[in-house]
Amino acid sequence: MENFRYLKIFSFIFVILLSSSEAETRVDKSSVFLVDIRSFGARANDHRDHTKAFVAAWDKACKSSSSSVHFIIPRGEFSVGPLRFSGPCTNVSNLTVRVKASTDLSKYRSGGAWIEFGWINGLTLTGGGTFDGQGALAWPFNNCTSDSNCKLLPTSLKFVGMNRTVVRRISSVNSKFFHIALVECRDFKGTRLNITAPSDSPNTDGIHIERSSNVYFSRSHIATGDDCVSIGQGNSQITITSIKCGPGHGISVGSLGRYPNEKDVKGLVVKDCKISGTTNGIRIKTWANSPGLSAATNMTFENIIMNNVTNPIIIDQSYCPFSSCISNVPSKVELSEIYFKNIRGTSSSRVAVQLHCSRGMPCKKVYLENVHLDLSSSDGGRKQSRNRGNEAVSSSCRNVRANYIGTQIPPPCH
Repeated sequence: MENFRYLKIFSFIFVILLSSSEAETRVDKSSVFLVDIRSFGARANDHRDHTKAFVAAWDKACKSSSSSVHFIIPRGEFSVGPLRFSGPCTNVSNLTVRVKASTDLSKYRSGGAWIEFGWINGLTLTGGGTFDGQGALAWPFNNCTSDSNCKLLPTSLKFVGMNRTVVRRISSVNSKFFHIALVECRDFKGTRLNITAPSDSPNTDGIHIERSSNVYFSRSHIATGDDCVSIGQGNSQITITSIKCGPGHGISVGSLGRYPNEKDVKGLVVKDCKISGTTNGIRIKTWANSPGLSAATNMTFENIIMNNVTNPIIIDQSYCPFSSCISNVPSKVELSEIYFKNIRGTSSSRVAVQLHCSRGMPCKKVYLENVHLDLSSSDGGRKQSRNRGNEAVSSSCRNVRANYIGTQIPPPCH
């Protein structure tokens, strides 16, 4: 780990609004309270660890009783991390940050974060700058595909226990692990995000959501090495809309059922998205031999365009990402009320629809309405078999009796 020392935020400007009432309230500029990290000993481009200066400055800003606080980080490069911006904050309604940062990763605990926001009400993070995780230096140390007890690299931007949060117009590049993660958040809105990493970068999920409710992500571009969006356990009322995804592993529910006492997933809507050049399109994945009972229900995937996607529609209830997986015990995650509506485009594999459910808990109430997926050519264009027409693509089903409405290409399972 000593070989990679710096994480950077390049030319980054973000604005944070923290409010005990309305986040959109206009503030009298004459009442602004300025907190500058240089007043706490931080200096740009000197390669010292400025974490203590950042923490002290945040503490002063957060505790200020002024109606508006501007948290100022001037242009330059600062070595920080792990860095945690924690609340609750007292009566703060406006906080502005300009930051270009670096960090020593040897200080991170497994599964930690580079920058974490925690337990703050009414935060808005915006700007137009870029979190650069410089993950290429870290990815060779990621052995999680072969070691289930591996040390997890840090997530670039993590939100924990947040309420009424808005994140917009930011970018994340080359995260070492997840780009953005939400844990136990409520009323979270993310829009106009740009998330990128190479297609072979491991575990670089664009957005991961866990144990959160009333979450909305929209109008964003995600091109990464793992799931563009992953919906973990314990989530409810999640909306993902107008996302351009690819390359990557698609938009996934799960994986679910790996750990004891997982909570249910319910109320998911994924709509108006375009998925291109990914290994999966819409995927639901649960582990075999689940240690406890759980469920995922009331999930709708609607108006999705697939472009040269390997597995456009897939339910996999024997999921295991490790090199060696042997289990004869079926998944104990119950899947029901799943709707695939108006899914169209091209599949790079002949099995365009794969519904492989648990033999212990067969899927219930699965609906496919107006699905049209042709076989793509090697250059991503459309191709159909001269002799078999639309039967060039097929469906594969196990332990499910799906319901079909309208157009069905590939043909339904029998």
